[in-house]
Amino acid sequence: MSHSSTQSLRRSLGMFATGVTVVTTRDAEGEPVGLTVNSFNSVSLDPPLIVWSLSLSLPVRPVFEACTHYAVNVLAADQEAVSRQFASRKPDRFAGMDWHPGEHDVPLLNGCCANFVLRNTHMQPGGDHVVFISEVLWFTRSERDPLLYFGGAYRGLSPLA
Repeated sequence: MSHSSTQSLRRSLGMFATGVTVVTTRDAEGEPVGLTVNSFNSVSLDPPLIVWSLSLSLPVRPVFEACTHYAVNVLAADQEAVSRQFASRKPDRFAGMDWHPGEHDVPLLNGCCANFVLRNTHMQPGGDHVVFISEVLWFTRSERDPLLYFGGAYRGLSPLA
């Protein structure tokens, strides 16, 4: 596929609105690690499984491949700054963040629409990404509007007329 075809495909895929999440865990030294992800989705309710993918080129990939547990934090509409910070190249993405340790000591961000603690159960190669399929061990939710990503920009919900 040519570069222009790749860019066109990326723009076309961007027409699918997604929620925005921050996936968090701890590294081998116990330090919190996280990044913004919009490839999160439900796979199964029985057993409870979710899926997300991570670029092979990201430096945090080995941390997520090695961890036994991690969290998916579904961001609320007022958490665009949180998404941007975890999408940045800042060395300490948790600086100034409101979070607490959850089940299995995974970092949980406060103020989210939902938080999930997962067992890292299955990884599969997926082109230039690794695909994680994981078991939901614990979750919580809040009745908050979600942060959305569509057409290359952050969005919120608008009621249908």
